[in-house]
Amino acid sequence: MSENPLAPPRLRFPEDASALTARIWPASATRTDDGELAVGGVAAADLVAQYGSPLYVVDERDVQSRAARVRTAFTDAFARIGTRAHVYYAAKAFLTTQVAAWMAEADLRLDVCSAGEMAVGLAAGVDPARMGLHGNDKSDAEIARAVELGLGTIVLDSHEEIGRVARAATAAGTVQRVRIRINSGVHASTHDYLATAREDQKFGIPLTEAVAAAEAVRAEPSLAFVGLHSHIGSQIFEESGFREAARRLMDVHAELVATGPVPELNLGGGWGIDYTEADSAFDPEDVAEALATIVAEACAERDIPVPEVAVEPGRYIVGPAGLTLYRVGTIKPVVLEDEHGTAATRTYVSVDGGMSDNVRPALYGADYTARLVRTSDVPAVLTRVVGKHCESGDVVVNDEYLPGDVRRGDLLAVAATGAYCWSLASNYNHVGRPPVVAVADGAARILVRGESIDDLLARDTGVVVGPGR
Repeated sequence: MSENPLAPPRLRFPEDASALTARIWPASATRTDDGELAVGGVAAADLVAQYGSPLYVVDERDVQSRAARVRTAFTDAFARIGTRAHVYYAAKAFLTTQVAAWMAEADLRLDVCSAGEMAVGLAAGVDPARMGLHGNDKSDAEIARAVELGLGTIVLDSHEEIGRVARAATAAGTVQRVRIRINSGVHASTHDYLATAREDQKFGIPLTEAVAAAEAVRAEPSLAFVGLHSHIGSQIFEESGFREAARRLMDVHAELVATGPVPELNLGGGWGIDYTEADSAFDPEDVAEALATIVAEACAERDIPVPEVAVEPGRYIVGPAGLTLYRVGTIKPVVLEDEHGTAATRTYVSVDGGMSDNVRPALYGADYTARLVRTSDVPAVLTRVVGKHCESGDVVVNDEYLPGDVRRGDLLAVAATGAYCWSLASNYNHVGRPPVVAVADGAARILVRGESIDDLLARDTGVVVGPGR
């Protein structure tokens, strides 16, 4: 067998369609002696037998290790330039009370974007002073709750929020620490929906208005100006965007230092992870060293103190530590012609989930890697893994080589689904969201239970209890 002409250039025909590339799969993912996939010392087939499918699986030790690695990388890099680094976990990537507790145990702070995420952090025992609140359209209730709790920082995303947060702090009789989110104008190399610093954008205050916004904050007795904040996007592999954003923020930071204290600088997150063989992710040590060097050089050039620095990784910590297990259903070979008129076959492999548990391929055109839970020596065929929903765009993995004997009833694993899959899950077609299971040291436990049909009907006020229910 050879490469299928319908395959994209990034996808190479595999020598072994059962092999697990370490940088893509959870750290504990392995093949047992009989070739079965196991994670955290637990066989994937046993997990599905106990919890059903689809099933989100999280390698608990991998999450904890990645959180600790980021914390150490930034602590060490910024200590070398004479300052401290604060690492916030971007909760939007994946948040449960247990995940929040893992972050706190690793000495990470928590970046939240809603009253719900605040509530999860509180339920996990996270100190409100170690949380930061983001959002381009925070409600009055969310602002008041954050101020009432004594949240560590609120990130101001617009000029109008300055007054709104100041009034809430005044009413509460407190002084609220705030940052100003700056739209740096850096065009990150990523999907348009993941780029958050372009000019035609809902997030942040333009760079040219940053000084005026800071002066407005300083004029409010109930606000304490902590510093500037930048986030250029997500799933970024090119270092140049982070460097340029840091340089632009340092220019404004230096201007503000001349007129008052600016203790911190928040450089955001957005580092990419490896979803496929074609990706090439940063190591956190390299990111930390690069940012530390930029900040140190900029401060030396301007003869200003080196500020404390904050960063906000999310995907990097939980993305590679997760996978999703599915049961294969319908197999449908489709004969097509390539651009040269040559006939080729793409095999559609349907699974028992789809865009309700992973909308990223439909939303962003995201690519993933898939493997059968069992091994096979049968030559690979080009497949498209699709879901069960009533949408042509219901694609789980757009292009993947799987063994040619893939069949109904097989279990399929999709790698690197720890970030933004459960968070974006829906009940489309009235399908319940899957459970989330953590695995470690040969044992599994539920982090979030799955939804049943009764759960889906529980909020429907028209339901009549009677025969058949």
